[in-house]
Amino acid sequence: MMNQTVAILGSHGMLGTAVASSLVECNYPVYPYRRPAWDITDSTDLESAVRSAQVIINCAAYTNVDGAESDYESAREVNALAVQELGRLAARDDKFVVHVSTDFVFDGTKDGSYTEDDIANPINLYGKSKYEGEILLQETGCRACILRVEWTYGPAGTNFVTKIRERAAATEEVRVVSDQFGSPTSTKEAAAAVSEIVENQIEGLYLFAAQGYASRYDVAKFIVERLGYATTVTPCKTSDFPAPATRPLNSRFDCAKIDRILKQPRGNWEDAMGEHLGLTIDD
Repeated sequence: MMNQTVAILGSHGMLGTAVASSLVECNYPVYPYRRPAWDITDSTDLESAVRSAQVIINCAAYTNVDGAESDYESAREVNALAVQELGRLAARDDKFVVHVSTDFVFDGTKDGSYTEDDIANPINLYGKSKYEGEILLQETGCRACILRVEWTYGPAGTNFVTKIRERAAATEEVRVVSDQFGSPTSTKEAAAAVSEIVENQIEGLYLFAAQGYASRYDVAKFIVERLGYATTVTPCKTSDFPAPATRPLNSRFDCAKIDRILKQPRGNWEDAMGEHLGLTIDD
């Protein structure tokens, strides 16, 4: 389905920027939509975006996990109600939607890796709003792919990697939780997966993450060591950092379902992280 027009909602964000770049490289005509000029919660703005293209990729989201605990109305408006309206408009006009979701729909208590068949049970209001968005989108009956991603990082925006780099450059010690596990996932690789989904109009629910698992502490130590900082990385527990929103401790994904449809194999998280840091694993 090459050369279909694609609208990217939230095109200025960390993943949206990477998705736009990937699709342009694949010769898709791309229409970016971003705040403040465009707002997913404005029905007129959303209508214009859906009418502008044959494929709609929703990277727009309220992502302030702690903020959602005190301002759930805003989180729900962006992550759920606007997604419902997107689905309604897409169903009306027979447009294909790719909607980006999150590992935070799970409670993180599973002993093992999550699959698409596992029951969602968000433990914070951000996760609740994202899961409601998935349900509302599916209920509209539009042609859609829901892609749950986790621990994403990239050159655009602020993320765990940029925060660790900044702290390591400024302090002698960095304390990082060692009881949260997942797969650091490059936005470049996630965007490549989105491009394949668009090309083949793949519908359904899928989990996507880099290969391999690590704790937040492991990832921070990898970053600090690869960049040659003398900073000490000290492990601690999630409970040592009280926050308004509870975080899932286990975000490991079993990506066998999406592996069966992607031409490009998922890379190992260390390789992608090394590339992101401007290094190779053999350095």
